[in-house]
Amino acid sequence: MAFIRSKKEERTGYQSGSPYTPDCDCKCDFVMVYRLDDSSEERIKAFRENGYVIHFMTGISWGSYLDYLNGDFDGRLHWDEAQEDRYGNKIVHGENTPYMVPTISFSDYLSVKLRKIVDLGVEAIHVEEPEFWDRAGYSPAFKKEYEMYYREPWSAPHESVDAKYKCSRLKAYLFTRVIDRVCASLKNYAKIKYDKDLRFYVPTHSLLNYTQWKIVSPEGKLADLPYVDGCIAQVWTGTSREKNWYNGVYAERTFETAYLEYGVMQELVKGTGRKMWFLHDPIEDNPIFDWDDYEKNYFKIITASLLHPKVNSYEICPWPNRVFCGKYPKDSPDSMPIPDSYRTVLNNMFNTLGNIEADDSRKSNIGILMGDCQLYQREYPDSEFSEKPEEITGTVLVDSDDLISDIADMMKSERENRELLLKYQASNSFPGFYGLALPLLKNGIPVRPVLIDNARRYAGYLDDYDVLLMSYEYMKPEYPDVNAAISEWVMRGGILIYVGDGKDPFHRISSWWSGKYPTAADHLFDVLGIAPDGNDAVFNCGKGFVGVMNENPSKLLFSADGSKKIREFFKKTADIAGFRFEFKNSIVLENGGYIIAAAFDESTVDTAVEFNGLFADMFTPDFKIITNKTLNPGDNTLLVDLNKYKENIIGTSCRIESFEIGNDCAVIKAHGASGLNACMRIRLPFIPSYAQINGDKCGLEYESDGKTTLLMFRSENEPLTIEIHR
Repeated sequence: MAFIRSKKEERTGYQSGSPYTPDCDCKCDFVMVYRLDDSSEERIKAFRENGYVIHFMTGISWGSYLDYLNGDFDGRLHWDEAQEDRYGNKIVHGENTPYMVPTISFSDYLSVKLRKIVDLGVEAIHVEEPEFWDRAGYSPAFKKEYEMYYREPWSAPHESVDAKYKCSRLKAYLFTRVIDRVCASLKNYAKIKYDKDLRFYVPTHSLLNYTQWKIVSPEGKLADLPYVDGCIAQVWTGTSREKNWYNGVYAERTFETAYLEYGVMQELVKGTGRKMWFLHDPIEDNPIFDWDDYEKNYFKIITASLLHPKVNSYEICPWPNRVFCGKYPKDSPDSMPIPDSYRTVLNNMFNTLGNIEADDSRKSNIGILMGDCQLYQREYPDSEFSEKPEEITGTVLVDSDDLISDIADMMKSERENRELLLKYQASNSFPGFYGLALPLLKNGIPVRPVLIDNARRYAGYLDDYDVLLMSYEYMKPEYPDVNAAISEWVMRGGILIYVGDGKDPFHRISSWWSGKYPTAADHLFDVLGIAPDGNDAVFNCGKGFVGVMNENPSKLLFSADGSKKIREFFKKTADIAGFRFEFKNSIVLENGGYIIAAAFDESTVDTAVEFNGLFADMFTPDFKIITNKTLNPGDNTLLVDLNKYKENIIGTSCRIESFEIGNDCAVIKAHGASGLNACMRIRLPFIPSYAQINGDKCGLEYESDGKTTLLMFRSENEPLTIEIHR
């Protein structure tokens, strides 16, 4: 029956660094107990006693590692392994918590340190956020790693495009190595000592977010590590509200960014049989917003994730204690605890997420290529600028409101400004990718990010797609066989749209195309058998087509004209190739009786997005029954279509353990969090007259439309026996 499942399925979970508390008990399947310290054993014991499957989580690039840094582990100081910028500043996550250069010594330390966690009987270990900052690469330990890896003296990343690129590739390799070593060591330890198959997962931000935030991390490369069992897609309001450009406007576009973030994260496990959880956060790391902002953006994040139905496992809430026990905006005279209605909605969603089934049958059709290699060229070295580098590439200055205003003003001038373009490309907004994605997504084209290196990892990886957009201006392929895989897909009938002008400085790096081809794109065109002449054109290649647009995609977002240009070229190529599509202002998906929909603002299409029928609105505390839902621009929704959804349980705030239905009475066993105004909407074969919970009267409303019953009661983290009588 719907909503009833074993916790061993591990469909929903949360991470917590705090002791177990009833008011934060979300009744999901598993808990990732965070941080190894003197309280770890007691916290693990408490969560286990309350029925949870136990995982453990720790950071792999930062954490409580002072015993290692100060030499207590092996008698040697390791502060030289802290990541440093070009000015000698250590890059830290907090006081005495630097981001680490993942050396062999550090991997050995983690392997030994985490054996205690294995001894405590956890089912899985999560090593989160392998992060090497783009502005790092100057510490003594990193210089040593560079010299061993490249067999040449270290070159400062700010001195040339080649040095910048090589340092970034090394950063990704080092974290790939440490994850592989730690996972292998501890799996071996668990198997030998306990004959246990310990699982390992990597919670990580999306490739899109790490690119925007200028952090190097092994994203697609995780697929090459045999001891990694899966990932958590750390996508939430804090990552997805990162501003980007569209139609000349620099603004937050939370839904669109989240949609693209979740899209690329599902590609990390596609076709591998590995596990992926999508994370949602009811608030975010930044505590300055109010509850209305958090709730509005939470719905955007939920909707974005559910539009990727191949994944149906979720981290429902990182740090529930800060959600259910915190007050926001923090340090404001207007701060307040979580509203009761939002608390109810959240618990509704926690249970609903565990009920939604995966759908592997849907074809994506239209994709945009991206890859780990885009992380390697996020800032330009000093040689590319006539101005002082800190005035151009400084993290604060590049993304300050003043500079954004300057960029907008300067773009209005008619003169070509190469250095302006370089400034823009170095900014967090990552315009090259968004220049291809947003003009289509904003007009209802459900574009999906596609990992370019998977085309060489898995036969037929590109077969799901009819159309692919790509550019080598914001990334450079690491291997030539990527182009061969793309060409083979085109020859069999694929439609490729390439956008680029070949002027990005990183085309000059020493790589596999150097000496024979000016750029990797020229090699691609050679393999395809075409010779673009600098003019926009569409070529027939085998059974497929290739559209080449001679434009840097980074420029397309500065104005409405740029966005229009990519849409028109997309339409031109699609028309020549005979590919049918429709511009609209929404994305709608139906999955097992659920309707997931988003309406876009900033779209060229201006029509109402309307649903008529009989629905339960899942974004309301009481699963409100409605016959019409109209989405305005920027709105999103999750509905249950009562004419298609056939289950007895429509929605619930509490975890349901059993449901027995007779002709005159129904009995439900349930359990909910403490301090919760709970709701439950169900279908019964009779019209109820009253209900009791543990012998006390329960609020009850019968809705003749849809013949549903709404139960309303107070949950106090105790077993509930609900009896509903005719």
